[in-house]
Amino acid sequence: MTDLKFSELGLSAVLIDALTSKGFEHPTEIQAQTIPRMLSSDCDIVGQAQTGTGKTAAFGLPILEKLEPGADHVQALILTPTRELTIQVSDELHSLKGGKELKITPVYGGQSIEKQIKQLKKKNDIVVGTPGRLIDHLRGKKLDLSQVKYVVLDEADEMLRTGFLEDIETILSQTNPDRRTLLFSATMPKQILNLATSYMKEYETITTKKHPRTLHKQFIAYSNKHPTIIRDIASRQLINRGP
Repeated sequence: MTDLKFSELGLSAVLIDALTSKGFEHPTEIQAQTIPRMLSSDCDIVGQAQTGTGKTAAFGLPILEKLEPGADHVQALILTPTRELTIQVSDELHSLKGGKELKITPVYGGQSIEKQIKQLKKKNDIVVGTPGRLIDHLRGKKLDLSQVKYVVLDEADEMLRTGFLEDIETILSQTNPDRRTLLFSATMPKQILNLATSYMKEYETITTKKHPRTLHKQFIAYSNKHPTIIRDIASRQLINRGP
């Protein structure tokens, strides 16, 4: 956490109220660096920060701040590597938007594509999705990205590691060329820098110095014979983490 408060970063009262209701007052380092830059400039951004440092709020809050409700087209697109992260990011944005009437729609494999098509026919301000399912909707002409203002590549290194580079390039080629592109990654391999050079305009680089502290927890279920580890959670989460 930083000594700054979210109320000092230029966010509106409706978003500050949402943060307060979630119990968050102080931004993490990546949030403190990213939010003011996104609100005050139009440059693309490449942000390097570890998982669990609050990247969703870092890019999500200024996007929620900038978007106007009532548009008849998709205004922002967020790409994530997994359906679990797609759901997580979508839920987090829902909780951060407070009373602002913006429609956030997740699309990912494993969910009924017909259900998603039905939703995409309605007004959607922000679409969060995995590359494969987004490609399905683009090929079926069920998703129009020609007017998006923001494109976010979240966990970009993980998307490239799992072989989504070609899909990402296809998706970016169908978005508004005047979009603002934001790329967030825990590491910066050469492929990431090549992607930034090829598909981003002039961009600023944000690198956080501190690595998140991790808290390892195990949930234990006892049977008659021996304890069984149900799952190990929070190994990627901060102690007292921000949003």
